Amino acid sequence: MPNIIVISGKGGTGKTTISALITLILASKRSGPVLSVDADPNNNLSDALGLSNTATIADIIDEVAKNPEIVPKNMGKDAFIEYKIHRDLTESSGFDLLVMGRPEGPGCYCYINNVLRNAMAKLIKDYSFVVIDNEAGMEHFSRKTMRECDDLLVVSDESKAGLRCARRIFDLTQELGILSKRKFLVINGLKNDPDLRSVRSEFLVDEIFTVPFDREIASAGSAGVPLSGLSNGSKALSAIKAMGERIWPMN
Repeated sequence: MPNIIVISGKGGTGKTTISALITLILASKRSGPVLSVDADPNNNLSDALGLSNTATIADIIDEVAKNPEIVPKNMGKDAFIEYKIHRDLTESSGFDLLVMGRPEGPGCYCYINNVLRNAMAKLIKDYSFVVIDNEAGMEHFSRKTMRECDDLLVVSDESKAGLRCARRIFDLTQELGILSKRKFLVINGLKNDPDLRSVRSEFLVDEIFTVPFDREIASAGSAGVPLSGLSNGSKALSAIKAMGERIWPMN
């Protein structure tokens, strides 16, 4: 079974950046295939990973809704959608990408979320690591895209609002019965050396990691440059690599 890594956090804290860097680092170690999942309707993970023209589950669902005749007569709609998802999975060097996307028009995300959950349940057996970039905030947990995981990483900035949201996320996963073997808090974008004593007393997690503010990442985001092009001097990249060696050591 794969090591399932779920990344969540308040919007704007760098959740997708952390997800992308973890994906790239795990893929570079060649310890087995990696599935990266963009479970955020505002799908930005593909840009961070440097992938374009990625098919999304939402695109496939909308295509079938508009053109029901494309479904073979001997195959149900859901089975055809699942087949298309597997066929159109975006492949890259060392990892594959599965993107949820945003369905056209207003409405509930229940159906697309169920499709994503069912697709992952069948795909993950082929991977050593599954990295899931969740939607910002807490609502997605009530949809239980993933009912259990190995590692839950909640990303925050150093602000009180960010840390308060992180605490709520940890509390909500417990209330909903979402199981995780290990829990980590990642404080991202630090500009100063923090005193973590008060934070450690508030968060009952396995470990707290810090990632410094990195001008190279900020510039890459502004220019739309993928994170695969970061230099070895990137402070954030070095911090995520060190974090990875602690959580997922590879000999």
